[in-house]
Amino acid sequence: MKVIYQKPESLTSDITTYCPGCGHGIIQKLIAEVIDELDIREKTIGIAPVGCAVLSYNFFNFDVTEAAHGRAPAVATAIKRLLPTRIVFTYQGDGDLAAIGTAEIVHAAARGENFSVIFVNNAVYGMTKGQMAPTTLVGQKTTTTPDGRIPQMHGFPIRVCELLSSLDGVTYLERTTISDIPGILATKRAIKKAFLWQMENKGLGFVEILSTCPVNWKKSPSDSMKWMKETMEKYYPVRVFKDPGTNL
Repeated sequence: MKVIYQKPESLTSDITTYCPGCGHGIIQKLIAEVIDELDIREKTIGIAPVGCAVLSYNFFNFDVTEAAHGRAPAVATAIKRLLPTRIVFTYQGDGDLAAIGTAEIVHAAARGENFSVIFVNNAVYGMTKGQMAPTTLVGQKTTTTPDGRIPQMHGFPIRVCELLSSLDGVTYLERTTISDIPGILATKRAIKKAFLWQMENKGLGFVEILSTCPVNWKKSPSDSMKWMKETMEKYYPVRVFKDPGTNL
């Protein structure tokens, strides 16, 4: 029998505990595939902060350390500076990176730290029952905005890529989506490029990935994918912000 697919070595065999339709499973599989293809599993270190992202150390089959909420870039900075030959990446949600961790990512980016950031944006706090996040869209209903996000009361959603694009220390910056197969393939290419970028010591590589949270969005998995494509991608356009190219 011809083998057409095998589980990446960089994933454990643990059964997923993510909610049905959650995008984390897709994204973590892509990360694992990239790490296998680059043959860097034995020298990769992931940083998983508080939030749904923290569960990733159950599924990644390489070194992963936990960080306090929002502090993954600070931990990544320390690890990469102490162990410069290791491949270091943070795996963060929007409630983590764009709220309590805003200062951490902005200053790591300003310093041009040589690690990779995988930023999963599902426009809501996932683990803590669906509160409004900094990325929650205008009009989007959450447990803390039952009538929808109102700019005059709650402010506008933060576009993290656009915010970071003005900082010279961020040298590779892209937003992708997992709303369809082409988007998933583009996301894998972006993750690989971020790791290659780090391997060339070119500064901070940052990939924002639009993802789903069906339970807190109160939608089916299929409707969540549709809403992400038709609504989220309008406010958060999928595009490359910075990509001077890689030599590897």
